[in-house]
Amino acid sequence: IHFSLLIHSTDPVHFTDPLQSTDPLSCPSVCPPGGHTTEILRLMDSLSSVYTPRHYVIADTDRMSEDKIVSFESSRGRAPSDLQVHFSIHRVPRSREVHQSWSSSAVSTLNALRFCLPLVFRLRPDMVLCNGPGTCVPLCGAALLLGILGVKKVHIVYVESICRVQTLSLTGRILYRLADYFFVQWSYLRDKYPNAIFLGRLV
Repeated sequence: IHFSLLIHSTDPVHFTDPLQSTDPLSCPSVCPPGGHTTEILRLMDSLSSVYTPRHYVIADTDRMSEDKIVSFESSRGRAPSDLQVHFSIHRVPRSREVHQSWSSSAVSTLNALRFCLPLVFRLRPDMVLCNGPGTCVPLCGAALLLGILGVKKVHIVYVESICRVQTLSLTGRILYRLADYFFVQWSYLRDKYPNAIFLGRLV
């Protein structure tokens, strides 16, 4: 992934590409419950130590992902006293529940955005990494607003879930035109969405 981001980087005049930097880079990622959390942690494990601190954003009702994150970070061989320096966990309202109606989803997404805005403005991340949950949308929206207001350019990296073979998820369809780097893990999706980056299986 890191190599692909380097060769796909464009427009160096208007912003400093964090992937060219040797300074610490702030990287929030969205961790939903279930298989998506496993996928995002595998992606985080592939990133170099430059991407520190790491900020994990999870739904306020999600306990399983928090346990997985703490276990993952502890397995990286750091002393317990150092863990809080290298990563943090932030909770926001869930953007959309399974089978939730479209009308109520719009309201809950706006509510999640209300919490994501101050979080993103406080963290001022260099990159947001996400892979499918609805909570990605308000977080990425807040990151885009940071750039629109001229505060900071935030790179949005979206990796579609491995289970998406022929169609994009709803989050993927929303972020396809907005993400700086949009990865798919099946060639069929690359052919269907020409702006997507296909490197084979990533997780």
